[in-house]
Amino acid sequence: MVEWKKMWEVTTWDKKFSGVEKYMQPKVIKYYYYLANELADLERLSGDIRILYTTNKEAYTNSIDVEGTISEGEVVTIPWGGNVNIQYCNGKFVTADNRIATSNNTDYLNNKFLYYWMLSQKDEIAKMYRGAGIQHPSMLSVLSMSIPIPSLSEQTRIVGILDTFTSAIDNLKEQIAQRRKQYEYYRDQLLDLEGKPEQDIHCWGEFCKMEKGNGVQKVDFVEKGIGCIHYGQIYTHYGSYAYETNKFVSEETFAKAKKASKGDVILTDTSENVEDICKSVAWLGDDDIAVSNHALIIKHNQNPKFLSYSTQTNSFFLQKRKVVVGVKVSGIKPDDLAKIKIFLPPLSEQQRIASILDTFEASIQNLEAQLKQRQKQYEYCRNKLLTFE
Repeated sequence: MVEWKKMWEVTTWDKKFSGVEKYMQPKVIKYYYYLANELADLERLSGDIRILYTTNKEAYTNSIDVEGTISEGEVVTIPWGGNVNIQYCNGKFVTADNRIATSNNTDYLNNKFLYYWMLSQKDEIAKMYRGAGIQHPSMLSVLSMSIPIPSLSEQTRIVGILDTFTSAIDNLKEQIAQRRKQYEYYRDQLLDLEGKPEQDIHCWGEFCKMEKGNGVQKVDFVEKGIGCIHYGQIYTHYGSYAYETNKFVSEETFAKAKKASKGDVILTDTSENVEDICKSVAWLGDDDIAVSNHALIIKHNQNPKFLSYSTQTNSFFLQKRKVVVGVKVSGIKPDDLAKIKIFLPPLSEQQRIASILDTFEASIQNLEAQLKQRQKQYEYCRNKLLTFE
């Protein structure tokens, strides 16, 4: 038997909300709120107090640094402003301006069950965030939501299943983070300029020609056609190299576009942040593809994977940062990219280094694929377990 209750009937929140009838909030639990920039200054590597940002950022501080402002409890939070983000915390914490809920009676409503149910309703809660600028939740709408209340033993069973999924997901995330650290360490050891023979250090302009992409826009994408790479996708949809594209254009659009051939490297020349400028992908597919504007096509006679890996190093970043121009939207000019130096050993050594880094990248991609699959399983299972007809 599953009962249905309104959120206001089974939860206590941190404030009296305007527009909410008094009987819906007979009591509140007060907390101390920091500004987000104040929390950033409190972060410590080995802290024992959790910092609850309004985002999913995981951080901690020390008790001595936040004495008198520490809160404690088993709570579920949503941000007061911005995008919906649902978090769970059980223990001591300091917080930014989150809206904080806890069960009125944990013998009736398990707080972790409340958290998972709210996660399953994230899209609905997101619709309750309103406003022209920074959006805020309508707390009357949130408190008026109907929540299913199965037996406590059933709540515990559901929480146990979802905790198992969550633990597996967290474990995969940790493996990915550790593997990335290993990859970055070996990448910089192998490719950074420090300690490399002077004869093997060259400017980009010495070994390649650069051609700006053109014309291809998102409105030009078709379901089937000729492959294309749009600069925006390089930020998020590709690794260091690719054999296939995930977007296509018509023959007419392709005929007008600048093209990359097998072995070319494609770099972004524009972004809102310096990190994503010169993010690159080596094109290894057999067919020519169209390339959009805000990207440079690098024609060369070197190992394409090696060049793509080289754009990720710390030494490349430090040089790039000096020549990037712009405020809101930044960019790099081909003439400035041409002056950036990289380690460029003989082709046989480039191949050896690229093969080492390929192993790391393949391992990371495999773990990310596992993570994506596990997350899908978790969401499917969560929605099934928390759907009560």
